[in-house]
Amino acid sequence: MRHKKNVNHLGRKSEHRKAMLSNMATSLILHKRITTTLAKAKALRTYIEPLITKAKKDSTHSRRLVFSHLQNKEAVSELFREISLKIADRPGGYTRILKTGPRLGDNTEMCVIELVDYNVLLLEQKEDKGKATRRRRGIKKKEVSEPRTRAEEPKAVAEPVEEVTAAAEAPVVEEEEATPEVTEEEQ
Repeated sequence: MRHKKNVNHLGRKSEHRKAMLSNMATSLILHKRITTTLAKAKALRTYIEPLITKAKKDSTHSRRLVFSHLQNKEAVSELFREISLKIADRPGGYTRILKTGPRLGDNTEMCVIELVDYNVLLLEQKEDKGKATRRRRGIKKKEVSEPRTRAEEPKAVAEPVEEVTAAAEAPVVEEEEATPEVTEEEQ
């Protein structure tokens, strides 16, 4: 039985799995986003997030610990110089997994794993978002032009609806002006 054994072995021996996760973590640090299978991305998330947490404290000891996992000088220097500065105030959750659908060959669930603070598109959308507007139900133009009975009238009329009714009556006036011109042509 494998009760309480939470490590996904990914169908590999331990040395192969450690080397694969190290290479994937290096690629993620250098490129900020990689495409992989969902199972590998979930395993990579548990592998890389403690390394990023260690990078918050820039000491010789933490650099050596991270280097023992990554085995790549460029990735370690990138992690400690740039990434650790961007994620300094974040208390965890440094990566994001976005599912992209099944792979054509074997129908394996694919995804993109990325560093949260480096997704330029999502950061721009957050900045561009203005004040949220509410949708309101207004009176349609047909209802304004036709006379209503007392039973059909709305119970409470808001101020924005009155503005809509005033704007809706303007085209009706133009139509009335057009009808005398037609009568002059007939004469």
